[in-house]
Amino acid sequence: MNAFKRKLLAASVLLVFSYANAAPSNSTRPNIVLILADDLGFSDIASYGSEIQTPSLDALAASGISFTNYHTAASCAPTRAMLLTGVDSHRNGVPNIPESIPPEHQVHENYRGVLSRNAVTIASMLQSAGYHTYMAGKWHLGKARDELPYRRGFSRTITMADTGADNWEQKPYIPIYKKANWFADGEETTLPSDFYSSEFLVDKTIEFIDSNSDSQPFFAYIPFQAVHIPVQAPKEFTEKYIKTYTQGWHVLREQRQKRSKELGIIPADSDMMTMSSTNDWDSLSDEDKRFHAKRMAVYAGMVDAMDRHIGRLIAHLKATGRYDNTIFIFSSDNGSEATGGDKPRSLLSRFGLGLQGYRNDYETLGTKGSFNTIGPSFASAAASPLAYYKFYAGEGGMRVPLIIAGKPISDKPRRSNAFTYVTDITPTILELTSTTAPSEFFGGRRIEPIVGRSLVALSREQVDHVYGDSDTIGYELGGNAALFQGAYKIVKNRGPVGDGQWHLYNIVKDPGETKNLSNDMPEKMATMLEAYKQYAEENNVLEVPANFNGTHQVAINGLRDRFGKHILVFLLASIICFSFYISYRRK
Repeated sequence: MNAFKRKLLAASVLLVFSYANAAPSNSTRPNIVLILADDLGFSDIASYGSEIQTPSLDALAASGISFTNYHTAASCAPTRAMLLTGVDSHRNGVPNIPESIPPEHQVHENYRGVLSRNAVTIASMLQSAGYHTYMAGKWHLGKARDELPYRRGFSRTITMADTGADNWEQKPYIPIYKKANWFADGEETTLPSDFYSSEFLVDKTIEFIDSNSDSQPFFAYIPFQAVHIPVQAPKEFTEKYIKTYTQGWHVLREQRQKRSKELGIIPADSDMMTMSSTNDWDSLSDEDKRFHAKRMAVYAGMVDAMDRHIGRLIAHLKATGRYDNTIFIFSSDNGSEATGGDKPRSLLSRFGLGLQGYRNDYETLGTKGSFNTIGPSFASAAASPLAYYKFYAGEGGMRVPLIIAGKPISDKPRRSNAFTYVTDITPTILELTSTTAPSEFFGGRRIEPIVGRSLVALSREQVDHVYGDSDTIGYELGGNAALFQGAYKIVKNRGPVGDGQWHLYNIVKDPGETKNLSNDMPEKMATMLEAYKQYAEENNVLEVPANFNGTHQVAINGLRDRFGKHILVFLLASIICFSFYISYRRK
């Protein structure tokens, strides 16, 4: 054999060897559909104990794995930042929603409320690995041109950049915004006249997926507006539940707890507490009961409508031959939202809504032009059988559904009560797609390391947990804080609902957080408090001001940003207008 033939043979062997050890081909790498509901409570879908009809999500649960001990941040933006990067919220630039960060914190680089360039999104990683990357929905991680998802790894996007917006029209839902900020592929855009958020976002996702006919796999991120305020739904969905909630929030909370036990979601002998913010249903007038029942019916209709449109996406993937190679991940960004109070028809509430061009009369509740919330009492039921809700570090604020399903990973229903955390989603997707995580640098920039752990082995029943009894996960948001270790959790919830003190719970046996173990296990309490202190120091967690109130801060920051130096004039004018309105109503 001459030298040329020997070199040719060696090159051929090397080529075959390199192909044999290369990453999987595009045709074998799964598509990923990451679906995120907004403010969906722990028991708001049927497979987790709800009375709401969610057949599309139930079908995913029936062929995949349902996680019953999965935790997020208790507010939207910090969850989204951790979900998309695998990096702790105090290191990725989003320790709280930007609207709620006090001025004394905003001078710190990690407290801007905007996703840091030193945190790489899963979209950027997958895009570099050959994936088409799409996003349709709420972003809330920055609205400047270079902060939008189109600049953070997503090749096609339709994005609502704010905390929320109307679901029927391009309209801001609270007065801190001058307009609803929607963007298409990084440019300001206008919504269609027949817009309804859940339908529109699925339509755009299907459009993006169909826009590419090559063999490259896709990653589609669909962060719905449902069921963030304003809670709105097509009338035909609301009508399905118009008589469902007439017995009130106490009965609903108990019904969901019972179903959760029957399904094995929580231990059969676990207890449930009554929240101090839950009002007495029986003390209400018949008219008020009727109105509150419809508030919740609209909420159920909004969940139902979201599920219906998820079903449309699944049906489309089946019809186009993509379903068998697609993995679905479904979750919520935090627990149920208690905004709105239990007196939404007060004179002050209706006056405020009127200034924004909204109404909340019974007949049109949930339709275009109406503004609806469910308030703290029904929010407690939506989080059943857990305690607390959005913003608080109780289980009702942090523990939400998580379903991972699809033929590439599962073909039978399973449940896992292993502790899992929102930072685990990015490393899970990386392993599912055979994508190598960046180490120290990405795109020539030093980056924050991923701290989450892949759930793939847990999903395939190769292990029964990914965190050991000695591992700790710290958390803080707006002064509410927690640390998880094995079956235990220490938690501090500030007022007005919490007492501002640290408590210790076994959240495996007692997910309702009814038995404070801090006096029974003082050594455990001390060890976990020391671990939290270390977490706070290592992640530059700042103490909130003593008088900090997240809701008030949103109003102050938002009005300052919108009206600048004219804010005092605006507030004075509002007070004068309201005084005239009160006088007119009295006459």
